[in-house]
Amino acid sequence: MRFVRVIAVLAFVAAPALADDKEKGDKKVAPALNFKMKDIDGKDVELSKLQGKVVMFVNVASKCGLTPQYEALQQLHDKYAKDGLVIVGVPANEFGKQEPGTDAEIKAFCADNYSVKFTMLSKVVVKGKDICPLYDFLTSKETNPKFAGPIKWNFEKFIVGRNGEVIARFEPPVKPQDTKVVETIEAELKK
Repeated sequence: MRFVRVIAVLAFVAAPALADDKEKGDKKVAPALNFKMKDIDGKDVELSKLQGKVVMFVNVASKCGLTPQYEALQQLHDKYAKDGLVIVGVPANEFGKQEPGTDAEIKAFCADNYSVKFTMLSKVVVKGKDICPLYDFLTSKETNPKFAGPIKWNFEKFIVGRNGEVIARFEPPVKPQDTKVVETIEAELKK
């Protein structure tokens, strides 16, 4: 009898919240964007606000042989942001300790050397024991079976389509302006 009362109380408490969501017309957020992160300035970023955009997550580093990819990432941003592309740089220090700086130092480096204007998040862990929830989702076989696997190095790229699903993954040496990357972005932007 107690069990029935608990269920009834829970149903009563949950019902108004569900009704509010329906009244607001809230859409279900796709799992790949259902995370709250901090931006490079320490402000909260609700990735759910990117639903409906084409999003490229890239784990970045300032002292890597691939660091010049920042320039090509900025060029993609300049060319396609107006059409709905959002590039999200995710600083990480797991590979050769090539991102040792603070968020302020990373921000200054990106602005001074590459005029970065795309979204930059606060430094996180993208591989290993303390992996952040976003990268745990992106690399896990349970949550992203088609593109799962550990991050191999700096500048690995995940593309999330307008529907919020991961649609592609490109290894670090694949440049942002590579034909396959650009074709993937352009096809998704047309949807």
